[in-house]
Amino acid sequence: MNLTTETAKQWLLAAGRDMQENKGYLSELDQAIGDGDHGHNMARGFAEVEKKIASKTYDDVGSVVKDASMTIISKVGGAAGPLYGTAFLKASGVWKGKAEVTDEEFAEGLKAAIDGIAQRGKSEQGQKTMLDVWIPVLQEAEKGNIEAEQLAQTAKEAMEKTEGIEAKKGRAAYLGERSIGHLDPGAYSSYLLFEALVEAIEAGGEANG
Repeated sequence: MNLTTETAKQWLLAAGRDMQENKGYLSELDQAIGDGDHGHNMARGFAEVEKKIASKTYDDVGSVVKDASMTIISKVGGAAGPLYGTAFLKASGVWKGKAEVTDEEFAEGLKAAIDGIAQRGKSEQGQKTMLDVWIPVLQEAEKGNIEAEQLAQTAKEAMEKTEGIEAKKGRAAYLGERSIGHLDPGAYSSYLLFEALVEAIEAGGEANG
């Protein structure tokens, strides 16, 4: 997978478009088991990311992702801001100074992001959270020879599985077994993030073709 500085920038911009297009559905998912504002929070936060990074020139992947992380932490409300912001911040540390990230380094960045999410959210896999998408994606990435399409497919399948999980974290946990039968909104927005990676990689390939 060819994750360059420019591709990383396009990844985040594509994620913003996807969050905007799906903000109503994300908030609808969140209304069922949470506060009901996840989609609008994510769309607003990534719109701020676009303002921050769209016109800037970057020398390395880490700098792009760090700018996104700081913007999300300061602009996204609810639990999503600290969790996504921490994820990007931890990944940016791994990708600092790298104009192009290797498959191994990409997996290392994901691992750092997941550790940050788990620590910040005091959560683990199987609790109906965004980790139920991020961890399977990491496991796929760690196989090497990364294909963005495969990561997105893994994310989609993992997101769909959250429907059958009982929530153990966040507001959804108060519903207990009644949370079963609903997709986790954080898992869905995480799927959108990895779907946006496909868009950015494909756009980069077309630009270089």
